[in-house]
Amino acid sequence: MKYSKVFITSFGYELPPHIVTTAQIEARIKPFLDAVGFQPGQLEALTGIRERRYWDEDHTLADHAAVAGQRAMEQAGIHPSDIGALVFCGVCQDGFEPATSCHIAHQLNIGPEAHVYDVKSACLGMITGMVQVANEIELGNIKAGLVVSCETARQIVDSTIEEINLHKSVDFYKDTVATLTGGSGAAAVLLTDGTLGDDDIRHHALKGGVVKNAIQHHDLCFWRFDETGMPTNAKVIMRTRANEVLENGVVLATRTFQAMKQLLGLPDDKPDKVIGHQVGAIHHQRFYAALGLDMAKDFSTFPLLGNVGTVSLPITAAIADERDFLQPGDFVAFIGVGSGLNCYVLGVEW
Repeated sequence: MKYSKVFITSFGYELPPHIVTTAQIEARIKPFLDAVGFQPGQLEALTGIRERRYWDEDHTLADHAAVAGQRAMEQAGIHPSDIGALVFCGVCQDGFEPATSCHIAHQLNIGPEAHVYDVKSACLGMITGMVQVANEIELGNIKAGLVVSCETARQIVDSTIEEINLHKSVDFYKDTVATLTGGSGAAAVLLTDGTLGDDDIRHHALKGGVVKNAIQHHDLCFWRFDETGMPTNAKVIMRTRANEVLENGVVLATRTFQAMKQLLGLPDDKPDKVIGHQVGAIHHQRFYAALGLDMAKDFSTFPLLGNVGTVSLPITAAIADERDFLQPGDFVAFIGVGSGLNCYVLGVEW
């Protein structure tokens, strides 16, 4: 994928009001820790995650995604009638039908000619949605598209804690500990052809990117019913073989990163900065070592937000931009590996 007229024009995001520390999570699995002889503090030491955030119990994903989308449009000075596509990309959904994007588009007064649909690609949902919208802009079909998402972790974390305390098994804990890193948040990315928005907006050129998959590993991480056939009384569970996801993800990311550098003709010292999907400290260290990248090029949010699924990468880019970590002229790599396994590496001229 190479683009000549696609730009990231603005971001928007919303953070939930309730902060939950890793110490609080560990206090809730004390029955398991006592049973197996584990000391508190290991979860934060293992992941580097100090806290994450939760929404109110009574909320909808669409409401928060709409807030993020509204902020992105206001920041850019773009009217809803300019939006040619609105794509919701969450792992979490308000329901099976209709597409969550329809609720969001209605709240934002998106016009009747716009493409409105959902994209599912595990934690790579938003970066996948960005590619879909970028393709439409490059083809000249639309001038602007809004990619939005919202994730909630409270429900699956609470359910998993109950399971951990019930099983009191180290092997079961290994398959569920990744779930405890989950956080919540909402984000939006507004892509345009660079001709729309306020005059003082700085558009960031999306130069292109590469996607690769290793779908033979599709069963390493799943969030689904505990029974087949979609029974309405089934329990929702999440399991992750974290070490295998990490090892195979590093191999896939290395292949994809090298292909992106070749496609876009990047010299050895590029990219200048890296924004990655946020999983935890060990993942970050392993990926940077495998890709031969200096950790000084990294901006992370996982210590304070945890793993926010599809929202992780865009919200990290938005905060990095706010704090001037990303500077005009930087070549920035967006890197994400998601369950499946799928990997995207995109290049952005900031």
